[in-house]
Amino acid sequence: MAALSGARRLVVKIGSALLVDKQTGAFRGDWLHSIAEDIARIKARGTDVILVSSGSIALGRGILKLPPVALPLEQSQAAAAVGQIRLAREWEDALAPHGVVTGQVLVTLEDSADRRRYLNQRATMETLLGFGVVPIVNENDTIATDEIRYGDNDRLAAQVAVTVGADQLILLSDVDGFYSANPAQDPTAHRYEVIDEITPEIEAMAGDAGSGLSKGGMKTKLLAAKTATAAGCAMAITEGSVLHPLSALEAGANATWFTSRLDPHAARKRWIASMKPCGAVIVDDGAAKALGEGRSLLPVGVTSAVGEFGRGDPVALLDARGVTLGHGLTRYTSDEARLITGRHSWEMEEALGYPGRAVLIHRDDMAL
Repeated sequence: MAALSGARRLVVKIGSALLVDKQTGAFRGDWLHSIAEDIARIKARGTDVILVSSGSIALGRGILKLPPVALPLEQSQAAAAVGQIRLAREWEDALAPHGVVTGQVLVTLEDSADRRRYLNQRATMETLLGFGVVPIVNENDTIATDEIRYGDNDRLAAQVAVTVGADQLILLSDVDGFYSANPAQDPTAHRYEVIDEITPEIEAMAGDAGSGLSKGGMKTKLLAAKTATAAGCAMAITEGSVLHPLSALEAGANATWFTSRLDPHAARKRWIASMKPCGAVIVDDGAAKALGEGRSLLPVGVTSAVGEFGRGDPVALLDARGVTLGHGLTRYTSDEARLITGRHSWEMEEALGYPGRAVLIHRDDMAL
């Protein structure tokens, strides 16, 4: 079973009901400051932390004095717009006293489906983590074009975990794990400590009950577990309403862990290697040697680009003799790649006509 103390990169999903009291609509400031202390302590031991935080609609609903009923889409969007500012500010105020810098990242599930947007999101998150920032991620509900669906942030948290190569995902919820049935309705229901495989029998046990403010149900949490574990990320569901919920989990609080036998880095490499390349880039001997040492591919080491490919597409990596070295996801189109072939980083803006990223293919987007 995974242990939180061993996490290298941790994603924590926080539901609306943990941040906003569903009876009064008041913000739970004491709880927020307690988890901020947990996060600062976990970061201090060298773990990257990413937060996927719900709460913008619940907060905006209170600020706009909207009734506690299902809102029309336009009112949900308005509530999200107002609440997101408050949500980001509260996280910043809670973490700043611990010397933790926060950054706001608004995404949608579709951002992970489009390879170009996926790579942009991944690059931004990696840069933020490199600076020691804790990204505060939320779905961009303000501009949603269809109905805001139940459990989006459970699935979004899993997608974020996959995107950043996290090895652990914690869903802080209003339940303390996965049960064989709804424990509020069935006194014989039992909680699973560990689930190594999500079988059809496990899926049949999931229910849809959720709190008044939370959008999540157990089915969406199982979907999140499937996504995370397939990418080598262990996932836990645990009760989050107590003060210092992450410390409580480390101390043995009730939880259900979904395990993965895969390493997240290896799982990503296999995914990239399985893609059919849309084109190829030819690299010189110096670049081939650098790739073998685990470095990213810089434009200066590329001699030519073959075929037509878009940003985020898989391409083959070939050495000067045409031998395939591996595959990678390119951060430039084929036309852009040809413009920057053989150029140093300080020459790229002149060639492209705009500032570009320093690497053609990042080492994390490469399978050799």
